Order: sequence, then structure tokens, then C-alpha cells
Amino acid sequence: MTSTHQVTCHTPVNNDADRRIQDLGGPDGGGWYQPLDYLITGIDSGAYKLWTVSPDGKSVWIVVAQRANGRKYLKTEPDGVEPNNLLALRRCS
Repeated sequence: MTSTHQVTCHTPVNNDADRRIQDLGGPDGGGWYQPLDYLITGIDSGAYKLWTVSPDGKSVWIVVAQRANGRKYLKTEPDGVEPNNLLALRRCS
């Protein structure tokens, strides 16, 4: 069964030229915080669906994408809003 969770914060990898995100978190059940690779595996397996609110106030799904080098990452479905929706979220504390 797929569980759906809102993402409200991120933790970037420091000094990463690709601006890779290390972790994501959200408010469900008093707060959660998980490593990016764990979330990628969960989305790929169908265990999780993640969403967030873009800077213009619209809900957008978070999906798994893959770079040319084969490394997977998370991004939101295209919504035409800049900056990057996940990087625009507050930092997780």
C-alpha cells in the first residue's frame, strides 16, 4: 500500500556543485526526516508518494529522475516555477 507524505524541508549536501539534496523531511505524525536514497527506493518501489507546495502555492508531486551518469535524484514534476521547488524549501533543523 502506498503512503503519501508532504515534504516541507530539505538538507543540502554541503559544497556539492550539483546542489544535491541529502535529506528531506515533513510534518506528518509530528515530523519525519529521511535520507534521499531511502526515499528514492521507497518511491521506486511504490511504497511512498511525496508531494510539496511550490513557491507559487501549488501542490506538485516529487518524482525520481536519473542523471546521465546513472545517479538517481528527486525533483518535482515540471511546473514552470523557478527556483527549484525542493531547494526553495526551508532547511530541515
